[in-house]
Amino acid sequence: MSRIEQRVESPDELHRPGRWIALSVLVLAVLLVAIDATVLGLATPFLTEDLEPTGTQLLWIGDVYSFVIAGLLVSMGSLGDRIGRKKLLLCGATAFGAVSVLNAYAHTPEMMILARALLGVAGATLMPSTLALIRNLFHDPRERSLAIGIWGAMASAGAAVGPVVGGLLLEHFWWGSVFLINLPVMAVLVVVGAKMIPESRNPAHGPWDLASVGLSFIGMIGVVYAIKELAAHGPGWGNIAAGIGGVLALCWFVRRQLTLPAPLLDMRLFHHRGFSGAVLADLLTILGLSGLVFFLSQFLQLVQGRGPLEAGLAELPAAVGAVVAGLIAGRAARRFSVRSVVTGGLAAIGLALAAVTLIHRETAYPLLGAVLLVVGVGAGLAFTVTSDVILSSVPKEQAGSAGAVSETAYELGAALGIALLGSIVTGVYQNFDTPHGVPPGPAAAAHESLGGAVEAAHGLPAQQGQALVSAAQESFVEGLGFAAGVGAAVLLATAVAAWFLLRGQKLEDGIVHQ
Repeated sequence: MSRIEQRVESPDELHRPGRWIALSVLVLAVLLVAIDATVLGLATPFLTEDLEPTGTQLLWIGDVYSFVIAGLLVSMGSLGDRIGRKKLLLCGATAFGAVSVLNAYAHTPEMMILARALLGVAGATLMPSTLALIRNLFHDPRERSLAIGIWGAMASAGAAVGPVVGGLLLEHFWWGSVFLINLPVMAVLVVVGAKMIPESRNPAHGPWDLASVGLSFIGMIGVVYAIKELAAHGPGWGNIAAGIGGVLALCWFVRRQLTLPAPLLDMRLFHHRGFSGAVLADLLTILGLSGLVFFLSQFLQLVQGRGPLEAGLAELPAAVGAVVAGLIAGRAARRFSVRSVVTGGLAAIGLALAAVTLIHRETAYPLLGAVLLVVGVGAGLAFTVTSDVILSSVPKEQAGSAGAVSETAYELGAALGIALLGSIVTGVYQNFDTPHGVPPGPAAAAHESLGGAVEAAHGLPAQQGQALVSAAQESFVEGLGFAAGVGAAVLLATAVAAWFLLRGQKLEDGIVHQ
């Protein structure tokens, strides 16, 4: 059962001094984690030349960070509820800075994989901690909505600014510089955060159940690994076994939480329709969006011939739209309704994805920029309000767990999106007809990926190479359009579901579970 909180808080509780300075420190962590998730892609060619990893090692360098974060988010959110979110945030920020040095100066592929895994452990402490601390810093619902909007805007801005920052650094420094930018930011976070951020924890916490931690970690990693491997290599005994093992571990995890007196994650949170609806909306939205973002970057670079920095700048309208929409989302949700703003945002993304089905190789940038701007506005509206709903639907003592669920939905949605939509793009792409006269070796490499086609064309006569690249580009654009159509259908269906699931939901609600 749940009820609306009736306790009236004093003005000092509602408007804690220094809360906006504390927020500025928290969003530094969000900005950095978002940037760090995107800069590695640009640095990969330089890193590959220096460390000479095998194909498998290169995949692990790229994936292990997200694997570890996905596996530990729920556990770290619960740990913050128990030992203190400020303590966990500052420890995690310190570790993030230290491990960034290890990433920058890794001299073997094995060392780089280990460094990326450790960075994932540190990163898993940051995102749920920041969201939970916002819940406890801002007791005034309207201020909290604005704070969550700023938090979400910085996450969006970091994801978009990452390629731009990475491009600038890689033009002037070696690949390790993309990790060293973490150090001054984390130093500011630790020094200022230690003074300005108040501590908060769940006063009625129980022991941290290590069996639940293990089940959560194994389950999430098994599922995410299986999804990514299925997208990259198709079905195989290894990824099928990992997926089944992951699902079984998660089922065991849920069953265990229902029997523990102090569970790692209180499954009763999902009894609240607004909480469940917001989490589901986040997961499906990221599922529909992630494939577009992942493959649109390839379209800008490998089809339209833009450099990494130019491609990063071309994607900035999405960040601008997300920042502006995030800052006004809370006010809009109160003036109209939660479900109308979330549904409108999701529908806007769906329509923008539908427009992507119309693009071709010569599509002018204004259309692409307009699509990205609409996507950013829709995402800013939807994600800000759903994050607010998720936090306001739980007692503030469980804010860490709620924040972790929100972030886990994001990670799982991203993995599913790239896997499912990626499989569509790859399946359509690989069916193109090889131009006459292209040798079997370059033809096979070209059918693996668009990047492989571009590389293979370098070893062919100019006219033959151009014909191969042109055929590959046409097929890639066809696959991108088909995947965008599927993504649009997912987003529009999610918009309809959100309209019903978020019926009657208000941002001012404060739900306490008995």
